[in-house]
Amino acid sequence: MDNGVYVLVDRESGQSILVDAPTDPDRIQELTDGTSVKYLLLTHGDGDHIQALPEIRRRIGMPVGIHESDAGSLQAPPDFFINDGDVYQFGSSSVRAVHTPGHTAGSVSLIGEGFVISGDTLFPGGPGNTRRPGGDFQAIIAGIRDKLFVLPDETKVYPGHGNPTTIGAEKPHLQEWIERGW
Repeated sequence: MDNGVYVLVDRESGQSILVDAPTDPDRIQELTDGTSVKYLLLTHGDGDHIQALPEIRRRIGMPVGIHESDAGSLQAPPDFFINDGDVYQFGSSSVRAVHTPGHTAGSVSLIGEGFVISGDTLFPGGPGNTRRPGGDFQAIIAGIRDKLFVLPDETKVYPGHGNPTTIGAEKPHLQEWIERGW
């Protein structure tokens, strides 16, 4: 599925945040080696983003967070819920969570200095799939417009699948997406 997994590292402290646990726990653990993983933040609860979670949780033992609306998709309860506006500090670095529902009811994006990890909310070329149980096209458009497109145009967007893009590359296409209706 070409899922993204992101490891954000504060170079001074060596603390890190792991974002999503799709597959391949050996590779994920290798990516986090040499860091102290402070949190595992899940962008949403789809199986292709949490498949390696039980094994990664067992191996690394960091607290796991997900939005309350997607918590039921986990095999075990999360350690905490991710709420709109929550800030997660790791060393002198941080990310801020924004609730961007639409792909799932509990989808979140994580905003850091010059970047956003958008999960399955925003991809190059449009929003994530909302033609699915629990999908909500109006909600995903509102989240993209009101929470992501307010970021500077040069902000890098790292989606849950595929290549990165920027806010500036995607913003001019919002009306096309609305008219297309997906």
